[in-house]
Amino acid sequence: MFTQESLDTLRQRIDLVEVLSSHLDLKRAGASFKALCPFHEEKTPSFIVKRGDSHYHCFGCGAHGDAIAFLMQHSQMGFTEAVEHLADRFQVPLERTDKAPVSGPSKADLKGALEAACQFYHFFLLHTEEGHAALRYLYGRGIDLDFIRHFQIGAAPERRDALQQYLTAMGVNEEVLQQTGLIRANRSDFFNERIMFPIRDPGGSVIGFSGRKFKESTMGGKYVNTPETPLFKKSHVLFGLSYSRKRIAKEKKAVIVEGQIDALRLIKAGISITVAGQGTAFGEGHLEELLRLGVKQVYLALDADKAGQEAACKIGDMFQKKGVAAHVIELPIGKDPDSLLKEEGTEAFLERMEKSLDYLTFLVRYRSLSDDLSQPAIKSQLAEEIAARIRAWEHPVMVHESLKQLASLLRVPEEALGSNVPAIRPSVKKQASAKLMGFDIDLHRILEIDLLRWSLLSGEQKPRILAMIEMNEVAQKMKVPLLRKLLETCLEAHANNAPCDFLTLAGMINEKEEPELISQILQKKVNLQKAEEGCIATLTSFLQRDWLEETEKIKVKIQSGNCTDEEALELAKRFSEIKKNPPQVKVP
Repeated sequence: MFTQESLDTLRQRIDLVEVLSSHLDLKRAGASFKALCPFHEEKTPSFIVKRGDSHYHCFGCGAHGDAIAFLMQHSQMGFTEAVEHLADRFQVPLERTDKAPVSGPSKADLKGALEAACQFYHFFLLHTEEGHAALRYLYGRGIDLDFIRHFQIGAAPERRDALQQYLTAMGVNEEVLQQTGLIRANRSDFFNERIMFPIRDPGGSVIGFSGRKFKESTMGGKYVNTPETPLFKKSHVLFGLSYSRKRIAKEKKAVIVEGQIDALRLIKAGISITVAGQGTAFGEGHLEELLRLGVKQVYLALDADKAGQEAACKIGDMFQKKGVAAHVIELPIGKDPDSLLKEEGTEAFLERMEKSLDYLTFLVRYRSLSDDLSQPAIKSQLAEEIAARIRAWEHPVMVHESLKQLASLLRVPEEALGSNVPAIRPSVKKQASAKLMGFDIDLHRILEIDLLRWSLLSGEQKPRILAMIEMNEVAQKMKVPLLRKLLETCLEAHANNAPCDFLTLAGMINEKEEPELISQILQKKVNLQKAEEGCIATLTSFLQRDWLEETEKIKVKIQSGNCTDEEALELAKRFSEIKKNPPQVKVP
């Protein structure tokens, strides 16, 4: 949560045209700029932003928002990530609302040091005699100069303090060097005699390195990664995501590989939906990163050895459990995506993707290699083992259909695996809470988020919309505390002629408490041409909510049998009066 003062400063500094120009081909059109909308397919530009304005609008699909909304929707950033990205870009220090002193260097200082280290390693590889030994190794692996420059691959020198001396001369202090993981406790460089692959966060900033040894005499394992730092958390970092995030979010699919070179090779070949786990086995943190991008399909291109196949079994199960379809790309023994691309080319790899095995088919085939399914006891054990795995998945329809598929693959009756899962019907519960396909849906929250959306994204009609919301005493009737607080903030800003936008809310939203709120607000488009009409419709539903609840309470009380005849008669009269007078939206 950031102080309002620092957010106000950031608001004044943000140039929306400058932000959008990094992602779109903006063309000047009088006092405005136009571009092809990135949120829907179009041939004639309908995406408009006026110079000096803080909002964009698409007259084709209705996309509307500010710089934060754009970064969240187009670049798939989280809310706080988008705010911090803008603060870094426009050089505005953000202050936190808590008064506890901030310990250690800022993220900007850490990223600056890591970017300088990246440039140092890259220069050392290309322009020193020692670096050329690593360069020859890369050339021998089929990695050319264009590839090296594109991904800023570098090399760490043998000298134990070379990087430290360079960065110190650049003005980087020892605390920053320690916090970035670039030097050890004994003050020697962390990386020596290794080819250096920059590890980037989803926004493209360097947050660490992966160093690969290219000489047998180098101490340590084949790969050494940056230790855990304030920026680098290996269990959540997906290597290559900065190059692939936009396309993954658009196409809702990803390719998962094991190594950095595998990932970079596929990305450079145009398969820019590729990522790799970083420094650890692919785990829940990596899964969450891809789920946040809305992934619906994943392709596992792991090594064909036993370790790779076991990893495919585990990773595929993780995705299937979350309702994401997993496919396994079959690679020849002894080959990885890197060598396969060099030998067969991109088209051949794409063909392997097309012919990839769905997860259950792969799993049954793989397990059949070690289990003799001609023996009933072994077949029964395998069937129950895989069926139990399927039943642990979270989506009932996927469980139902997968059990049927498993029965077909193993050639056993469906009934033997319990695939006759009863049909799932949505059931509506009290307090407007619904349960659909196993998920709780808070209808109060949905309706109140709709009202907050109108308050924030109604363009030039925002003052009238906010006046209408205030006249109908909406805030006092809201049931979700945080949403009520945010709407009251918008109304207060309106009363004081102050801006009310996502930056205003950034001073109030605790990301740990409500990490998805802004994303939910942005999920629906706003028709600015019918903003008042749309808001009135939402207000009508909102006001009728309490009205319907009151009539339902009276009805239940009458039917309870606990009322006297006189009480029942009075309740019936009250019920009739309420039904005859549904709430009407007050319009200014």
